[in-house]
Amino acid sequence: MKKSKTIMIQGTASSVGKSIIVAALCRIFRQDGHRVAPFKAQNMALNSFVTAEGGEIGRAQVVQAEAAGIAPTVDMNPVLLKPTTDTGCQVIVLGKVDRTISAKNYYKYTPSLLKTVLEALERLRAVYDIVVIEGAGSPAEINLKDREIVNMRIAITSNTPVLLVGDIDKGGVFASLVGTLELLNEDERRHVKGLIINKFRGDVTLLKSAIDFLEKRTGLPMLGVVPYFRDIRIAQEDSVYLDERKETHAAGDLDIAVIRLPHISNYDDFDPLEEEGCTVHYITQRFELANPHLIILPGTKSTIADLNYLRHSGLATTILTRAKTGTLVVGICGGYQMLGKKILDPQRVESEETEVAGLGLLDVITEFAAEKSTSQAKARVLSDSGLLAGTKGQEITGYEIHMGQTRSEEKSNAFQIIETPLGEVDYADGVLNPQGTILGTYMHGLFHNDGFRQGFLNNLRRYWGLAEGKSNTTINKDREYDKLADLVRHNLNIPEVYRIMEGKI
Repeated sequence: MKKSKTIMIQGTASSVGKSIIVAALCRIFRQDGHRVAPFKAQNMALNSFVTAEGGEIGRAQVVQAEAAGIAPTVDMNPVLLKPTTDTGCQVIVLGKVDRTISAKNYYKYTPSLLKTVLEALERLRAVYDIVVIEGAGSPAEINLKDREIVNMRIAITSNTPVLLVGDIDKGGVFASLVGTLELLNEDERRHVKGLIINKFRGDVTLLKSAIDFLEKRTGLPMLGVVPYFRDIRIAQEDSVYLDERKETHAAGDLDIAVIRLPHISNYDDFDPLEEEGCTVHYITQRFELANPHLIILPGTKSTIADLNYLRHSGLATTILTRAKTGTLVVGICGGYQMLGKKILDPQRVESEETEVAGLGLLDVITEFAAEKSTSQAKARVLSDSGLLAGTKGQEITGYEIHMGQTRSEEKSNAFQIIETPLGEVDYADGVLNPQGTILGTYMHGLFHNDGFRQGFLNNLRRYWGLAEGKSNTTINKDREYDKLADLVRHNLNIPEVYRIMEGKI
């Protein structure tokens, strides 16, 4: 049986735009009539997603699968690393938690993962015409090259041509491209077939002399210079984006403060709020928390550590003060757990602390367990007051990713989970306090539900005496992916990319 074609996007460093280039190529190949899938052997990210089969993968591969017009599967990201500390991470293999391990010990473990990774790639190649592979970081990390399972080892083992991407926005792109190639051995360098400059602002003709020099120095073609863009709305994967994003100064009437926890995860939950015109601030220090209309405690990979951070930074006291004086508060996933009376960890799943006091804003108790809950879900709104007024009975979709369970003493459950990919279910999720001002839930993707989001935001407006508004936007993902494909197709030599995939270069 003939194998599919493959192409690999590697970068001179992290955050050069590999994920976006892969998404664009997936869309372009799909537009050209090919069945295409993304693949990233190993991803390190706190923004993750749950597939239909209940497996957890990196958010970037979900975006890339959407661009390709297919449902994401665990084979597209067989190894996901979710950092728990600066030196350790949770290892997720084929969508399920495998172990928590130190960085040092992880690289002793990677040889045993290589077979799993290659088998996942082969399964994709058996189904799709083209697989677009994404690398991680840089292939020139000389201290990791003999143990990595995501860059040149994948390219060489699968005989895949590589396109090397550099980020010109940060400066030094020519040195980084040449330097990366210089640090590759002969076999590795032989797999690199072309260069791409990403995130360019300005007149591209000014680069001509430098590009001529680069092509002569490396013997490789410059396949294109992709412009920097801001007007294409595609979910970002890494918290690096939060460092680089410009603070929104929208003319909207609602001011929303998201607490930027040290281990914040799935912050794309709040993208629709920005797209609605809300002013969304990511807060790291208590003096930044002025008088927002809403405070959101987001998901986190390390609930107890981040709860301790809130206390040590003074943010916990400020949040409690705002809540007592009427500011509305929402907690999602780990943020929901923090809002409760206490968190129990008898098995020391997250830390050596077996019991930690929560913020006490909801009458709930969370107990961690070794098994992680991961599932897509459909829910029905149960409450009909405060933050949820007028939404009772609405059906919403989202997904759950959490360690442990939360039991409630409150009388008002927020949602009823009615369906998962396994069929009909019937269990409660989340709590709304009696005043209707504090909401906690495990449902990620809550604000991606258009009708619910509009009702929720209008409840905020009514609470603060503001005029009700209409939804500014219904996000058309296909349109955004087409815009991305048009941009990249216009600035990248796609016919040459096809020739590279076919082995003609």
